[in-house]
Amino acid sequence: MQLIMLYLCDKSKLMAYNLLKGKRGIITGALDENSIAWKVAQRAHEEGAVFTLTNAPIAMRMGEINKLAEATGSKIIPADATSVDDLTKLYTESMDVLGGKIDFVLHSIGMSVNIRKNIPYTELNYDFYNKGIDVSAMSFHKMLAVAHKLDALNEHASVVALTYIAAQRAYPFYTDMADIKAMLESIARTFGYHYGKAKKVRINTVSQSPTKTTAGGGIKGFNEFYEFANMQSPLGNASADDCANYCVSLFSDLTRMVTMQNLLHDGGYSSTGVSQEQLNALIK
Repeated sequence: MQLIMLYLCDKSKLMAYNLLKGKRGIITGALDENSIAWKVAQRAHEEGAVFTLTNAPIAMRMGEINKLAEATGSKIIPADATSVDDLTKLYTESMDVLGGKIDFVLHSIGMSVNIRKNIPYTELNYDFYNKGIDVSAMSFHKMLAVAHKLDALNEHASVVALTYIAAQRAYPFYTDMADIKAMLESIARTFGYHYGKAKKVRINTVSQSPTKTTAGGGIKGFNEFYEFANMQSPLGNASADDCANYCVSLFSDLTRMVTMQNLLHDGGYSSTGVSQEQLNALIK
């Protein structure tokens, strides 16, 4: 009988069904227990997957990834996602450690020096801009291109990248990351076509609610916007745990025909013009 584990998450009782049993993966970007990638790793482990963890060496020094590796029995393979050589080593070592080709990949990598330094969109530093593109979007293309060249992904493998709705709408505080996320989503569509034709590999982006992570907290005015979005969303903002559950479903065989999509995971925020709660707040 299949082992079903119960656990509590956001006060809701959820069950693990071994959805990822026998699957091998690579999870990028787990910095600390607040990060979405960290939650995805925990849920993938609970669902029976084995995987490697990776992050840039500097991010690993800042984070707590060793604790996650120990809890999930995973090997850490440091890699600079902007380096084709590092990514080649990441895939090669991961296949060696895990015993075969990869079934799922999470791209959870984002960085904007312009945002970090509070530089307005109309006055962007272009060196910082290019750095943000390389780290946050072009790294996605490189991860896919290296996997394609090495034939590192199994047929029907699933690749998921995290994004935000500012790729389609104007959010002043998101500055150059809005452009960068638009590029990320375009890469998912175009590479999704080619990889789907070649190996039936699925590539999707998940457009997540504003989420209380270490990275999100670095955006000026984040807490105020978090509450604004929470008021607008009929279901409220989707948490990091909710996002992890959604990613696991996309890694599973239950979504084998979903590809080249930007999937909105935001509690209904993107389909709501204005909520009564927001109107009431303005009246006050």
